[in-house]
Amino acid sequence: MRQQLETEQKALEINLDDSIYGTFAEIGAGQEVARYFFQVGGAAGTIAKTMSAYDKVYSDQIYGPEPSGRYVCESRLYKMLDHEYNLMGARLRMERPNTNFFVFADTIAAINYSKTVKGDGWLGIRFQLHAGSEPNDWVLHVRMLDNDNRLQQQAIGILGVNLVYACFHYNDKPEVMLQSLMDSLHGRVMIDMIRLTGPDFESVDNRLLSLLSVKNGLTDVAMFGPDARPVHASEFLYKKHLMIVRGSFRPPTLVNLDMIRASYQQFREDPEAAQGKSYLLTEITLDNLRAEDELDDKDFLDRADLLNALGQTVMISNCQQHQKLIAYLSDYKIQKLALVVGVRELLELIHRKYYDNLDGRLLAAFGEVFTRDVNMYVYPAMQEGSDELMTARNVPVPEGVKFLYQHLLDNHQIIDVNKFDKSTLHIFSKEVLQMIQQGQSGWEHMVPAKVAALIREKCLFGYPAEQIEFDY
Repeated sequence: MRQQLETEQKALEINLDDSIYGTFAEIGAGQEVARYFFQVGGAAGTIAKTMSAYDKVYSDQIYGPEPSGRYVCESRLYKMLDHEYNLMGARLRMERPNTNFFVFADTIAAINYSKTVKGDGWLGIRFQLHAGSEPNDWVLHVRMLDNDNRLQQQAIGILGVNLVYACFHYNDKPEVMLQSLMDSLHGRVMIDMIRLTGPDFESVDNRLLSLLSVKNGLTDVAMFGPDARPVHASEFLYKKHLMIVRGSFRPPTLVNLDMIRASYQQFREDPEAAQGKSYLLTEITLDNLRAEDELDDKDFLDRADLLNALGQTVMISNCQQHQKLIAYLSDYKIQKLALVVGVRELLELIHRKYYDNLDGRLLAAFGEVFTRDVNMYVYPAMQEGSDELMTARNVPVPEGVKFLYQHLLDNHQIIDVNKFDKSTLHIFSKEVLQMIQQGQSGWEHMVPAKVAALIREKCLFGYPAEQIEFDY
């Protein structure tokens, strides 16, 4: 069991370590991290320089302008790390050949007086674990939850100390590094993007760090792109149109691919969505990953490998309830949000909302999901024991909700997916998975060719290794 240290104790331990030396560069409201190191004493042994380029014009003279006009952004953070670390090396490499250099940087927007800015920012550290070696980068995005400017500044100070301390004391235990970020901060911040790179962390898969951040309660949502690189919603989803396809993808089958293709094509044909750039995310919930009791890292990475190979950006969430995901995304002013579900999942949602809200709160319960800017695209299924399709139009909803449900259909908040491939509707991921694990033939025709090749090549989802010699 790891002993949790007070923030001041962490800062003092860093100050008393003669092998660590660095710079603190803080923009905006994030001017509290260096303060901790100064206040505990011994800072002369740790801090080469502190600075805060608060004025945007002055900041541009140091780090260069931002084409986007935004200063609380990922690119600003990396410019700060680049500039300050290059200065450290140029000025002190010969003077301190046995020192592990670091640069801590942050760019923060704390809550404002009128509460129109909720408070968020980017923090990062470039650091050496061995003198003279190439440095590592640990970058994260934070959302502050305190409703007071001074409390948010204090939280950033604590988080910055936690970040520096974790790099030099927990670097051999990535999950502990993540957990320690929340020391003295539970309920005060949400860390919803983490990226750890460098020569000392080549074996660390950042997709797994994304999963661990959700598992350990640092955030409810984490994302990574097709290149396996963690990404943050503020960098590519702000004021855009977004479609999210939720599934198990264990493995991604032809019916999953058709659901993605058909629904996204239909979404982009919507006149409103066509006005601006639209994005597609595939989502796996923590509950889905825990379907087999404990989280299985390899099972998760198998799914991630295949979705990435198919060019998908993946979201991991602890948002089994759709309204929780909608609330998270609301801060990024998504213009039009579409959720894609199978018709059976829709029926389950309706039953849950209906039977859990028989006390008169039914309208409010549905309103949590079906807001003005949220549409639900429904992918059909074959009715059991029949060749008939079950769609959003003929799904058997409870009698007491039929009027409300018809209203949602008429207002195009629930929309049938059209132009789907009926020939794939007989495919179920669970059956495909069972065939893969048992070494049966025929599953290859139920998944995309690229997926089949990767499953065989990497023995994903328990594909029998001894089967490979018979496949080629």
